[in-house]
Amino acid sequence: MKKITFVAVLLALVAVTAMAQARPQPAGSPAMPSLDERIKAEIGDFKGKVWIYAKNLDTGKEYGMRADEQVRTASTIKLPIMTEVFRQVAEGKIAWTDPIEITKAVKVGGSGILFEFTDGTKIDVKTAMTLMIVQSDNTATNVILDKVTSNSVNDFMAKLGLNDTLSLRKIGGGGDAKAWDEPVNKLFGIGRSSPRDMVKLLEMLEKGEVVSKEASAEMIAILRRQQYKDGIGRNSLDTVPVASKSGSLDRLRSDVGIVYTRRGRIAMAITVDDMPVVQYIMDDMGNELIWRLSQILQEGLAR
Repeated sequence: MKKITFVAVLLALVAVTAMAQARPQPAGSPAMPSLDERIKAEIGDFKGKVWIYAKNLDTGKEYGMRADEQVRTASTIKLPIMTEVFRQVAEGKIAWTDPIEITKAVKVGGSGILFEFTDGTKIDVKTAMTLMIVQSDNTATNVILDKVTSNSVNDFMAKLGLNDTLSLRKIGGGGDAKAWDEPVNKLFGIGRSSPRDMVKLLEMLEKGEVVSKEASAEMIAILRRQQYKDGIGRNSLDTVPVASKSGSLDRLRSDVGIVYTRRGRIAMAITVDDMPVVQYIMDDMGNELIWRLSQILQEGLAR
């Protein structure tokens, strides 16, 4: 009997594998749907409009649907505002310890907790900025804009090459940016951006390119502590890290973030608008759609 060597067995296995791969698909077997087909099937019956851009930051693989169209940001504009705070601190224009007094005049309703604070309570810039992101605090956002101004936010976004992104005014009105004077911008409310712009900003943060490597890392850490996980981060809190910022406004839901999967860091920005019903609940149709789309994007863009 001939002695069978390890090399001979290995060569035989390679040959069998190659034959299996070359074997044509059986006639009539369905082809796997593409990422675009899966996305379109998911939104087919959705009563509203959808904008998407997503990118695997490790492979460069990307997907877009109306990715360069400008959309209402709702509270996702607080992410660009945060970057300007870090820039002004780095340049010595403001300090993290600068005091801010919470008075009746500066309080606005909606998300957050500062509205409940006793008039005359003092906090610092770092606390206000953190609450602006982690709890999407509207009062914190306005007092931060009083410090840094929307115009400065917009100048910084332009410097970063994010020309679709504008902070337009404070929540509830006031503090209008120069861009607010353009009639078309009044359609966007407190902020304007595009899905591609938001993902570009997230990518720059992840690469350490916004203000400094250290500042970028700290901003990502704050986004990872963001407490509204109704869309992109749903069901991922204990398994897959997510750094994100969401936004809600009447018939709009928006979420931008990075999902740190084992098959790549998937950055995405999803906006749904013109929904037929106004619902401020976790399981509203907008949040649920964003969650399902985020799952499809993670699978479709995995390396």
